[in-house]
Amino acid sequence: MGTKNPERSAHFSAIEKKYGEKMSYWHRVMKDIKELKYAEQIAYLKENYGFSQTHANALVLYSRGSTTSKRFSTLDDYLKPHDKEKQAKVREIFQFIQKQFPKLELVIAWNQPMLKLDNSYIFGLSIAKNHLTLAPFNAEVLKAMKADFKGYEMNKKTFKVPTDWQVDKVLLKKLIKNCIDSLK
Repeated sequence: MGTKNPERSAHFSAIEKKYGEKMSYWHRVMKDIKELKYAEQIAYLKENYGFSQTHANALVLYSRGSTTSKRFSTLDDYLKPHDKEKQAKVREIFQFIQKQFPKLELVIAWNQPMLKLDNSYIFGLSIAKNHLTLAPFNAEVLKAMKADFKGYEMNKKTFKVPTDWQVDKVLLKKLIKNCIDSLK
């Protein structure tokens, strides 16, 4: 989780081993089918060479110039494409949580900002067009706190808040504390 090499070229040795050709061969194949759409290239590799989805995706995206699956390195990188209101709200949420729980480390994993305690993920967040999705990394905690989330749109592992949310600091503090306690 989160520790895999995000570089698409990290798949190359496995591709060579599994499909019996050097990468120079596969790059020539991709050059020959460069006019095809993404989905057509994936299907071509799977149908003609038996590629797995993962290997086909790595080769196709690499050949299209996307050499890594890692899009963001910092919270600022993650926030850049979003409007000022969303940026401010996300910063407010993370700053509050980290002030309350200073041992939590802010990291980018799965191209989303996350908070970790040692090797355990505690909390994550993603920005959508009209809301923020907040994700404690323990669905059981969310389930146990169901009464606290009255009025929020909830899924099995996440809940949504509007982008102009008045940060419910009592709720966030209880949520994070319960997630940390669940590790014990």
